[in-house]
Amino acid sequence: QVQLVESGGGLVQPGGSLRLSCAASGRNVTINIVGWFRQAPGKEREQVARIINNGSPVYADSVKGRFTISRDAARNTWSLQMNDLKPEDTAVYYCASFGIGGTSWGQGTQVTVTS
Repeated sequence: QVQLVESGGGLVQPGGSLRLSCAASGRNVTINIVGWFRQAPGKEREQVARIINNGSPVYADSVKGRFTISRDAARNTWSLQMNDLKPEDTAVYYCASFGIGGTSWGQGTQVTVTS
C-alpha cells in the first residue's frame, strides 16, 4: 500500500506561484503514474496534470503553460509547480498514484488564490 502526503498549499495573490509536493512511501512501492487533481467547492474533482514514469507529462487545457509536473525518482516525490495562478485555480489539490499495488490518494492540500 502506498501512502501519499501532499504539502505546499497556501494563500497566494493572483499571478503568484506555489509549488506542491507529493511524497510517496510504503513497502515495495511501484508507481507507474502520478496525477494531480483538484476539487473546488461545488465542482467535481478534475485532473490537472499527470506523468507516466519515463513518459511525457499531460496537462489540462486550463493549466497548460502555467503548471509543470515533475518527478524526483531518488526521493520518490512528485511536484506540481504552479505559476501565474488565477482565482479559478482555488481548490483542494490531491495527488494520486496508480501502480501495481492499486490506486492511492493523498489527503489534499488547500490552494487559495485571492487578492
